[in-house]
Amino acid sequence: MNQSANSVSVSSIPRILVVDDEAHIRELLDITLIKMGMDVDCAENLSTARNYLAKQNYSLVLTDMRLPDGLGLELVEDVVKSNKNTPIAVITAFGSTDNAVEALKAGAFDYVSKPIALDQLRKLVSSALQVNQLQVNSGKSRSHQQIGNAPRLIGQSVVVQELRIQLSRLARSMAPVAICGESGSGKELVAREIHAQSPRASKPFIAVNCGAIPEALMEAEFFGYRKGAFTGANEERDGFFQAANGGTLMLDEVAELPLAMQVKLLRAIQERAVRKIGATSEEAVDVRIISATHQNLEECVTNKRFRRDLYYRLNVIELKVPSLRERRDDIAVLSENILHRLAGKPMVLSPEALQALGQYDFPGNVRELENILERALAFANEGVVELADLALKSTKADSMTILPVLDANIPLQISQERAEYVVELPEIFNGDAEEVINSAEQIYIPAELGAHSQNQTHGQNVFAAGPGLPASLPAYLEQVEREIIMRALQKTCNNKTQAAELLGMTFRQLRYQIQKLKIEETE
Repeated sequence: MNQSANSVSVSSIPRILVVDDEAHIRELLDITLIKMGMDVDCAENLSTARNYLAKQNYSLVLTDMRLPDGLGLELVEDVVKSNKNTPIAVITAFGSTDNAVEALKAGAFDYVSKPIALDQLRKLVSSALQVNQLQVNSGKSRSHQQIGNAPRLIGQSVVVQELRIQLSRLARSMAPVAICGESGSGKELVAREIHAQSPRASKPFIAVNCGAIPEALMEAEFFGYRKGAFTGANEERDGFFQAANGGTLMLDEVAELPLAMQVKLLRAIQERAVRKIGATSEEAVDVRIISATHQNLEECVTNKRFRRDLYYRLNVIELKVPSLRERRDDIAVLSENILHRLAGKPMVLSPEALQALGQYDFPGNVRELENILERALAFANEGVVELADLALKSTKADSMTILPVLDANIPLQISQERAEYVVELPEIFNGDAEEVINSAEQIYIPAELGAHSQNQTHGQNVFAAGPGLPASLPAYLEQVEREIIMRALQKTCNNKTQAAELLGMTFRQLRYQIQKLKIEETE
């Protein structure tokens, strides 16, 4: 009886394989891991390590990158191909972050740099053991998760099922993930799901909108500051990195970071340490970085707006979130879920309304679907959302658009196929007049210009010389720009971040235009 109990106890002890050609490193790791209650096997080269792996299952493999008969990267590839889901971490020389990135891309769980910091090593081992435990109990914990918590990623379309598989794999790694996808497609939701399925689930998840932080405050917000570091620093404060310590830090709209901040962020990620403003030393932080953007980061690198070295550090694993147009099969279940959440009671879509949603292009993706349904609830009767309640706008250039006139009831007809004749709004839509039509609910034209343009035929410039020209074109452009920005702010309840996204601008561009046009003073 006692022997049986002892055998169970011994077999449940995690076993770790250490691979390093330096005897003193093997000895240090061996002693440290045994003190943590582990069983340890040590190998001095690739060949010996492969022999161990063929005979034994391990909770973690820890290997040096350079071995006498090959590279630790080869061992990473062997473990990944074995389909045993064994976490493998690599030991890299100080400053050899490129090797670490290469290993992470190949499937390594994490990395540790020489000289080895024992605290960092213990955290790595603990995370790896949690990954193993999650895998052993995956069936039980997954069913419990589905019963106890509402699923974040709703839908059963093929692309969503594939996305779930990717998320499950990424959750087992500590590698940085770069999430790309259109605005409103659910990038933060995906990041939260990766965190929730990872060993870091019990630790903080901190999401940061990089485009919403004034440049002058960025360093203080990310790294914190000491008391008295600058005027107004009345107490010591932690930054985002310290707040996310042990957990996940999501850098949303990371392409909006200014170049100066990109340099500091790169160092923090590489060194896994940050220095508060006013401090004389760095403090270690353990965070997993997940970044997201709707922009093409490669193009940003080419255009010198984003550092190439930071791009490679963040883009170790790229994950694309599908647009709602790519998962139309999920519109019905998404709508049902959103309506129930917003209304707090059962609500249904009429067949006509559901069909219309299924044919809609959703340029704003799931976020737009939620906005449409929230608006529809205000008009719905008897628990049914009808087609008319949706008030869908056409997203196709298939007809003449009637544009209301400012201070006069004279409509100006402009074919969307000849959208170049619409006034170009500087800096907001980058001169893309068709985007103006598709994005704005109304484009206002001064009364005198509208009257002059009422008799214009198709294909003629609405700004042709004549008595209807505005007295001042700059003043006219400012009037149009001010009106649209004020409408966007009103629609988003003065949320500048959402208004900027609605107008296709960055937060800083919108803030600049608000200051230039003195909109806050005139509201």
